[in-house]
Amino acid sequence: MDLSNLCIHTITNKPWSLEEALDAYTHRGIGGISIWEHVVRDSDAGKVNQLIRQYPLEVTSYVRGGFFAHDSSSERKKSVDWNKSMIREAAQINAPLLVLVCGAHPGQSLEKSRSQIVDGLEEILPVAKEYRIKLGIEPLHPMYAYERSAINTLTQANDIVEKFNDEYLGTVIDVYHLWWDPDLEKEIYRSGRSGKIFGFHICDYKMPMADVLNDRALMGEGCIDLSRIMHWVYEAGFTGKTEVEIFSDKYWAMDQDEYLDLIIEAYAQIIT
Repeated sequence: MDLSNLCIHTITNKPWSLEEALDAYTHRGIGGISIWEHVVRDSDAGKVNQLIRQYPLEVTSYVRGGFFAHDSSSERKKSVDWNKSMIREAAQINAPLLVLVCGAHPGQSLEKSRSQIVDGLEEILPVAKEYRIKLGIEPLHPMYAYERSAINTLTQANDIVEKFNDEYLGTVIDVYHLWWDPDLEKEIYRSGRSGKIFGFHICDYKMPMADVLNDRALMGEGCIDLSRIMHWVYEAGFTGKTEVEIFSDKYWAMDQDEYLDLIIEAYAQIIT
């Protein structure tokens, strides 16, 4: 089976070191890898780049920046500075995209948080353009609106992207967060028409859920019509890789080689 269009996020196989993940993905013919920030924090961007360059895998993205919203101006400045450093790290590891979880703060309205997100983007976009790193706004499910993201629909993300009208700012579509949205098909095509779909993440959504953060389902275990959404995304003009991003205490606890085999089997069911 051709797995060249499959990408795995390092967080998906969290127990593995970067080298273990690179070895396993390469051995199975997987085409891409998305690097999570803790991998760089545990080492440094230069060493990470040297290691990655020894493998044929394409670095799809660096995850995750954002978190612009806060009721403290000093904290907002820290966030902007942190995002600028992440852009520079993305360039060092040859990641073309920095994925943004835009943030929210429970001490203020969602509208105020969204305004601060726009302000933060305005400050970091010049740095992204300098380093030629794209920025992808990833809307999060409304259950995360309390403190993780005030951007909860693709409509909201598209509105911001169109406001800036900049080639370096686009959207990241994660089915876990967006599958429920009745406007999803329309908004995927809206984003795709302008070439602004920068990333596509898959997993599945099941109930009951043991944990709202770390109990995502493997593709095929939940209620998301993955094949249908994937068709929309690629029909809309997206040409990138399909990225598996799963946070799961259950799957992190099992043998990671066996887990990777399950991921590949589940991916095969979607694309056939």
